[in-house]
Amino acid sequence: MCGIAGIFYADRLQPVDADRLTRMADAIAHRGPDGAGTFCAPGVGLAHRRLSIIDLEGGRQPIGNEDGSIQVVFNGEIYNYRQLHAELEARGHRFATHSDTEVLVHLYEEMGERLVERLRGMFAFAIWDSRRQQLLLARDRIGIKPLYFRRDPRCVLFGSEIKAILAYGEQSNSIDVASLEEYLAFGMISGTRSIFQGIEKLAPGHTLTIRAESWNASPQRYWRLQFEPDDSLDEQAWCQAIRAKVEESVTAHMVADVPVGSFLSGGIDSSVVTAFAARQTTSPIQTFSIGFRESQFNELPYAQLVAKEYGTQHVEEIVSADAVSLLDKICWHYDEPLADSSAVPTMLVSRLASRHVKVVLSGDGGDEGFGGYARYPHDLREGAIREHLPGWLRRGVLGPLSRMWPKADWLPRYLRAKTRLTNLSLEANEAYANSISLCRAPLRRQLLAADVVRQLNGSRPESRVSTEFGHGGGDLLSGMIAADAATLLPDDYLVKVDRASMACGLEVRPPLLDHELLELAARVPSPYKVRGDETKWIFKRACEDLLPVALRTRPKQGFEIPVDAWLRGPLQPIFRETVLRKNGPAADYLDLKCVESSLQRHIQGRARLGQPLWSLLIFARWSELYLGSSQVPARPGW
Repeated sequence: MCGIAGIFYADRLQPVDADRLTRMADAIAHRGPDGAGTFCAPGVGLAHRRLSIIDLEGGRQPIGNEDGSIQVVFNGEIYNYRQLHAELEARGHRFATHSDTEVLVHLYEEMGERLVERLRGMFAFAIWDSRRQQLLLARDRIGIKPLYFRRDPRCVLFGSEIKAILAYGEQSNSIDVASLEEYLAFGMISGTRSIFQGIEKLAPGHTLTIRAESWNASPQRYWRLQFEPDDSLDEQAWCQAIRAKVEESVTAHMVADVPVGSFLSGGIDSSVVTAFAARQTTSPIQTFSIGFRESQFNELPYAQLVAKEYGTQHVEEIVSADAVSLLDKICWHYDEPLADSSAVPTMLVSRLASRHVKVVLSGDGGDEGFGGYARYPHDLREGAIREHLPGWLRRGVLGPLSRMWPKADWLPRYLRAKTRLTNLSLEANEAYANSISLCRAPLRRQLLAADVVRQLNGSRPESRVSTEFGHGGGDLLSGMIAADAATLLPDDYLVKVDRASMACGLEVRPPLLDHELLELAARVPSPYKVRGDETKWIFKRACEDLLPVALRTRPKQGFEIPVDAWLRGPLQPIFRETVLRKNGPAADYLDLKCVESSLQRHIQGRARLGQPLWSLLIFARWSELYLGSSQVPARPGW
């Protein structure tokens, strides 16, 4: 696991400023504290920061082929590298190291840009081909590893994090206001945009090949998750197939030349991963958990059950509101505002684990693969009702009624019908976008400054979720999973884990996001995934003997902080000082009167606005760090 950065000039003879290239790499030194390396040639420079996991002595980067004409910098792990190494060696390639990185240059010699089709793992890499005078950028299928780039007529800059690009200089740091609205809507910025104008993300499952004569070439997709239900297998056959593939994926993800631990949240997914991992080792595996004083958020008792069952060396910590002192550290490492409040415990559990190991397994991906979110049964019930309502009734009656119905969080749940009425009036894809929105259109437009709203010019953040929903093949549950796998997963959940773990020099591997396992899960018919109110039905059946009884029957619990309560209590002062500061950089983008009113309504219990307020707090702290200067802000300490 590492950090990469680089420069590619349109003028093929322009020399690369080595100091500038080093500065870009140093901005992401936390991703690779074990070493650094650069490669420079006319018009191109590659930089690398290393976290040593495989081939500790020989895996230094950049790495070239036999004659040095091809160079690579790589972030991630290739789990089938030994198989690929043997195949390439049999074809006459000669290796200088035992690292997974060197496989990339030789596989590129054989397959060119199509090498990504053979890779099993998490990756973001850049390959410089001096013979073709081209730069290849690539990102893994799911988006586990990040890759950003900035392209103008003069040069292309790329890096594992935005701050590597900012370190080059010459970046205006102007905000993309459409991205800001999307951030308020979903707590993240999805797709290829970033919060900064001119800086883009390479999307998951894409490559980008740049040459001087095709400078503005578009990224090319090489993979998309296809939902093709297979009705030929019964429950027992699916359980056997799923269990075997999960176990095989965990085994593959444990390849390393250093000890591998495991995050253990107390949920189904991390417990299953830990159970299989514990069976792979002769000595006890180390597990790590974070809990809360607030009992409704605390999963430590369940994590302790699993740790005891498998005899792990278990380490845990309790999180309190004092943990919000990490806000500046979180905002610095994430480069963009990210409103997922579980970034706080994720940062803390990463710090905890990094004191003991360099690599941990996680349970990320089980919910997307097998239908684990509590919203899925809820929206399936709505979908069943929608199918029985004529279009004229939904659009002509329920739509207007939903707009008139009060947003009344203080009423009993059965009277809080605004969201349900809205969703029933919409098509299924639009309804799901509304379901996962953290701050819906009327309020978020009120929270934004009038000038920002004018610039939005009819922008609709929900449109991308609606579009991705359509790749579910017409099945409602598959549509929801497809939307999540293309938006929330790569642009929220995986960003959260990558930045938090890399901030601590820790590699996190998610076996349940192995693309072969996801492809298997996408073939499982939806009725096997969600039955009534029970989510992840087939996954639980496949792995039930691995789990303590108390864990099998408990409801799903999110890994998040109690933001509603904290914003009514210990977070009020920091919110007022940061968000409501009239001369602060965030004030140019927000309607502070509406923000103040929303805070008061939340404090008084007249509305439940913890998530939108948390989003504003993160944005304001982020803007104080990143706006108003073209330099990378100083890294905050712990």
